[in-house]
Amino acid sequence: MASAALIIFITTYIGIIFTRLPGINVDRPSAAFFGAVAMILFGVVSMEDAVLAIDFNTIFLLLGMMIIISVLELDGFFTLIARTTITFSSNTSQLLTLVVFTTGIASAFLVNDAVVLLFTPVILRICRSGNLNPIPYLFAEIMASNIGSAMTITGNPQNILIGINSGIPYGWFLLHLLPVSLLGMVALVFIIRRFFRTEFKTGRNITFNGDGFEYHYASMKVSVPIFLLVILLFFLSPLLDIPIPVIALLGASLVLLFGRIRPSKVIKQVDWVLLVFFAGLFIVVDGVERTGFLQPIIDHAPLSSDIAGLGILHGLGLVLSQIVSNVPYTIVMLPIMKAAGSELLWLALASSATLAGNATIIGAMANLIVIESARDEGITVGFWPFLKVGIVVTLASFIISIAVLYAEYTLAIIAR
Repeated sequence: MASAALIIFITTYIGIIFTRLPGINVDRPSAAFFGAVAMILFGVVSMEDAVLAIDFNTIFLLLGMMIIISVLELDGFFTLIARTTITFSSNTSQLLTLVVFTTGIASAFLVNDAVVLLFTPVILRICRSGNLNPIPYLFAEIMASNIGSAMTITGNPQNILIGINSGIPYGWFLLHLLPVSLLGMVALVFIIRRFFRTEFKTGRNITFNGDGFEYHYASMKVSVPIFLLVILLFFLSPLLDIPIPVIALLGASLVLLFGRIRPSKVIKQVDWVLLVFFAGLFIVVDGVERTGFLQPIIDHAPLSSDIAGLGILHGLGLVLSQIVSNVPYTIVMLPIMKAAGSELLWLALASSATLAGNATIIGAMANLIVIESARDEGITVGFWPFLKVGIVVTLASFIISIAVLYAEYTLAIIAR
């Protein structure tokens, strides 16, 4: 049974690695789903234990946020944010700065995958109308979405995992990682300008035709206040003693009940495949953990609440996020992090696993979403051009992350 669990675990993660490559028909959720079924079929995990292995707090938080975001997406809220803020730019330098900070801040509260999906068409239209090279702006959007999403529990799926399992309050999480994201976005602007000097040296004026997008303002009068209420309640969660998954589900139920979009249409927008992916990985990791294969790693993991521990986590994040992506990597790390029991290390995992997504085009799902959307518009983003910029951005943001977290720890702002 133990050997079967290990073989299934390795097979599942090999499947996740190779399904991320272009031209492969099988996808990552199907690999995780197969692994979960195999764990049950070979008796590693019983059906009852498989259900218990699924972290439903994480699933419910994801589901609630997906429903709220689906309504905002159907209302045109994302597009309205992008169009309204980005059109304030009068030249290329301002446009770059607005793309970075609008995408980054929106990604912190609206889940970065959804943000880039809806922002990309607006950015491409701006570039076409201004006769601009879209590549630097697409790079900026991708990397800002990852950097910005690092600052909150709801910014991306791996942070949701970390937030639920660490027990760190929403506001406390934001307080510690806000400087990392803001400084990272500032660095991103300078790095993009450096790599694409010819695009920004003239600072030429641009124009943008914002017509052609659809907005449902009547529906937004309901969905946007509910979304803002949910974010407020996230901050008040410790005082109210209401878990943030329950708050997310409350917001989802309110937006379905009082919103102007038909609930059946909203439900179809939910990424059920992602939820299956999470559930499958929970079962696979629980199966291999039951056999004791992870115990030596947990017992002897060289993680300590100091600069060495920060360095190790950032190094692991840089490598493994490129191999298996940040969500599967984070799920495997959960038992190790729980054993370490360090707030500093939990925050370092959130920061490093997210920021590492900028290194390559396959480092994070948001990267692939933007690249696929651009490809549909006839714009190709190459692996090597992205890597040259991405690795510099990643290393710069890692330096910021380690410095900020270690300073907060030294000043006893982070619990020891």
